[in-house]
Amino acid sequence: MSTDTTASVSTHILDTSAGRPAEGVTVRLFARAGRQTAWQELGGSATDADGRCKDLPALPEGTTRVRLDFEVEPYFLKNPKKKAEAQQDAPAHRDSGTGVFFPEVTVTFAVTAGEHYHVPLLLNPFGYSVYRGS
Repeated sequence: MSTDTTASVSTHILDTSAGRPAEGVTVRLFARAGRQTAWQELGGSATDADGRCKDLPALPEGTTRVRLDFEVEPYFLKNPKKKAEAQQDAPAHRDSGTGVFFPEVTVTFAVTAGEHYHVPLLLNPFGYSVYRGS
């Protein structure tokens, strides 16, 4: 729920290599008031069976920047079939050694008080994209 003095944030993750939500991914939320201030960790959550984080902490008043840290390596390591399928199609010279090319994804964005920001992550073993959703 947003107010006139704060912004709100939500996210979900879709594993595009499987065409399914990514369950069990830890997401940490950080905020700061301005470009020059230090990041404040607000807490985190883990994605549910629908790939959604429904309980991210509220942003403090005055927040102008938000950062979401997605810990994706454990998701791919606990799902070895996804890792194996990705490696089967990857040329040997592109092998990261662990089977997880992007072990973490960090997304930083600007916010305005009173707005809601839904930031989905589209994920696969060798790439990702994000966008402002609704």
